[in-house]
Amino acid sequence: MIVNEIRRPNFRKNRPINCHPERSAAKSKDLRLLLPLLLLLVTTIHAPAQNKSAASTKGFSGQSAYSLTQQYLAAAPKRWIGSPGHLKAEEFIKSHFAPEAAKGNLETDSFSANTPAGQLAMRNYIVRFPGKKDGVIVLASHYETNYPLRDINFVGANDGGATTALLIEIGTYLRAHPPEGYSVWLLFDDGEEAIKDWSASDSLYGTRHLAAKWSQDGTLKRIKAFLLADMIADKDLHIDRDDNSTPWLQDLLATAAKNTGHSASVFQFPTSALDDHIPFKQRGVPVLDLIDFNYGPATQEHPEGGYHHTELDTLDKLSPKSFQISGELILELIHLINLH
Repeated sequence: MIVNEIRRPNFRKNRPINCHPERSAAKSKDLRLLLPLLLLLVTTIHAPAQNKSAASTKGFSGQSAYSLTQQYLAAAPKRWIGSPGHLKAEEFIKSHFAPEAAKGNLETDSFSANTPAGQLAMRNYIVRFPGKKDGVIVLASHYETNYPLRDINFVGANDGGATTALLIEIGTYLRAHPPEGYSVWLLFDDGEEAIKDWSASDSLYGTRHLAAKWSQDGTLKRIKAFLLADMIADKDLHIDRDDNSTPWLQDLLATAAKNTGHSASVFQFPTSALDDHIPFKQRGVPVLDLIDFNYGPATQEHPEGGYHHTELDTLDKLSPKSFQISGELILELIHLINLH
């Protein structure tokens, strides 16, 4: 992905911690008689939002997502299209969804793309978790590594690796907690990165293909929201406000952050990201890019952060805590979209 406009400094500011006011205890005998009723009223009026609307995330593990990333990078450290590692990455993803494959809920979407390197075979993987309402929430991540960086030791731990693992862990959660509302489809998309130089025609191959395909077969009309996860396992996590995302989904992300206690991890910086949500946005689908584009200390070559698209994008830059925050935000978002 690229950001076509960055309107934020390359440093982080901590938000102040809000404290809850203390409550005074009533001492009179009469008030003590009314105390149970007063406590009930106070609890009802002042209960935090998460007690009313936050989705249960019991069963989702940020530590497991971190461990899956470690395993994924060991199995397929270099995953550029056409490489042996790319095939190993695909096998890794499919191996974690054998139960869904047995039910016919794992689809391989194979296609050929015309690129600056010629025709390249690419594959998207769609894992479906059926819900009880008519409609679909798509949660996507690209899984390959940058093609132009194929000759250096670039493993894309945060850029593609982490969110692939995050989706696998969310799949584990959904297997144990099937959707009560809309169906949830996990999309592992291919060819997000440019093959030569980023442009409208040399990027986003997998999602451009799938958005067109789903537009033709009517699937697009069923999609209530397209959620994209990209680079959101950074130890210094702060998910940006993406101006290319749908406003009501931005609002729901703010609510999800409040409900889960993660408001400090979102919306400190604005961004305009050209990412895998764009082909769906262009076709009228509500979209949200969950991305932390400020990754590592800024350099002259990489003002957005010195780890992005370098050999420094490695596992040690990530944390289980950031995986946990991102997973809880996504699960709460799914919950809120069902209520929207």
